[in-house]
Amino acid sequence: MAEFDVDLFVIGAGSGGVRAARIAAGYGAKVMVAEGFRIGGTCVIRGCVPKKLMVYASRFADDFADAAGYGWSVPQATFDWAKLVAAKEKEISRLSAIYRTHLEGAGIEIVKTRAVVEDAHKVRLLTDDRVVSARVILVATGSAPFLAPDIPGLEHTITSNEIFDLRELPRRILIVGGGYIAVEFASLLARLGSHVTLAMRAENILRDFDEDLRISLRDALAEAGVMFKFTNLPTRIDKRARGLAVSLVNGEQLDVDQVMVATGRHPHTQGLGLEKLGFALDAVGAIKVDQWSRSTVPSIYAVGDVTNRVALTPVAVREGHAFADTVFGDKKRAVDHTNIATAVFTTPELGTVGLTEAEARAQYACGDVYATRFRPLKSALSGRKDTVLMKIVVDGETDRILGVHVLGEAAAEMAQLLGIAVKMGATKADFDATVAVHPTSAEEFVTLHSRTARCEQVKLDPGEAAALPDEERMA
Repeated sequence: MAEFDVDLFVIGAGSGGVRAARIAAGYGAKVMVAEGFRIGGTCVIRGCVPKKLMVYASRFADDFADAAGYGWSVPQATFDWAKLVAAKEKEISRLSAIYRTHLEGAGIEIVKTRAVVEDAHKVRLLTDDRVVSARVILVATGSAPFLAPDIPGLEHTITSNEIFDLRELPRRILIVGGGYIAVEFASLLARLGSHVTLAMRAENILRDFDEDLRISLRDALAEAGVMFKFTNLPTRIDKRARGLAVSLVNGEQLDVDQVMVATGRHPHTQGLGLEKLGFALDAVGAIKVDQWSRSTVPSIYAVGDVTNRVALTPVAVREGHAFADTVFGDKKRAVDHTNIATAVFTTPELGTVGLTEAEARAQYACGDVYATRFRPLKSALSGRKDTVLMKIVVDGETDRILGVHVLGEAAAEMAQLLGIAVKMGATKADFDATVAVHPTSAEEFVTLHSRTARCEQVKLDPGEAAALPDEERMA
């Protein structure tokens, strides 16, 4: 009789858990996965994928408006929220089914239930109160929306979990928060036709991103109709016969149809039974792990958002794969969490990799900055006032590129490829030696030769940054 029922028990069938299960099974491990909701996790079901589909939907508003400048006569366009929601649901159901097929094809047993950790080698399935023993347990339960501030009427709010399945598009919505989830939904809902107000504790959006891009994106969102309430959070939410009445710190009252709270996400560790085993958790409840994703209980590992390292889906996938290689493939592999490219899917899009200008100045004695702001070719005939902002941060002593940042169309696609160069330790000279692809916006990264700030010079203030050359280049 085998010492354990399975070699690996995975709690959570999101991106990290699914990848870990499949790779471990490929090494010959007997694997069981427990998922109480839908296979695919936050990213597939109620995160990146459905959000990006809605972002695409929102951008058609600009496309229709721009078409006339290119000779197209577009009839009056109308938008149907219900059709979008139905199409989104069909697609994520298809993706979830693919995840299931891949797991089952690898010989992995899937149990639809919540699971809790009983001890270092046992997991209890809550649906039938069955206990399964495992040589190794992997916690991959992700994160969940964190509701704040705790005010009267908070029960009337929704989160990014519920926004995807509303029966109708909110005519008026207040979004609380200034992070990437808040600004992404503010951007897409405004373009779909909602009157959007964004309220937050901070004085600007997207803390920890490069300051010039934060300012430029804020201005672009305001131009799109988003109303900002900085340093001004709700104090009370009252339900009315029609909609909600929201009182703000400054005494103002807003009448809206929905309030969406997007004040962050916390690791989903509550109710997993971890406390009784003496797990080391951080201040927000994340499982503390070493470079191999091993917790303070040697037979229990954790990957993804539940560890609060870098809360991005591709990172969870990479961590899950590295875990399986290390534990079941005899290939010790740790994930490098530095210089990870990321994007914010607002309109305009924001892409970034590496250090911001402020971070570079704090960490390096000599930091050079190359920046440009220009009007993209696409706007030549449409008449749109779009601008692209690009920025390269360089170590002035070694010429190594420390960070690259872009705000504009296709910024995410650029960031993905720029991430390779930054990860490889590319220098500014390497960029300069690369021949441009013309006409593109991305060519600016290899034709930027004039420094906007050098070594110990004082950073441009927002007004000066806004006055960077606006060449309005069409070629």
